[in-house]
Amino acid sequence: MHRPLYLIARDIKSDWQKPYFGAVPYIKALAELSDISDRYYADSAKGVVLYFLANANTWRGETARQIKAELKSLAGIK
Repeated sequence: MHRPLYLIARDIKSDWQKPYFGAVPYIKALAELSDISDRYYADSAKGVVLYFLANANTWRGETARQIKAELKSLAGIK
């Protein structure tokens, strides 16, 4: 059982104080989603996760590593 995406978004917001501007819309979208099978308007939750990961390269630290690994697992990335 995976954590809901909105809880992951909460943890991202709490840890990443000044997120890269390109990641901000995806953090907001994650906050509106529960499951990887959900949709955010025309985008799939998986797409939102992948776009977030693509824009989260500057987010560093142990929490960042853990959450990125969790999101990759949810999205089916090894």
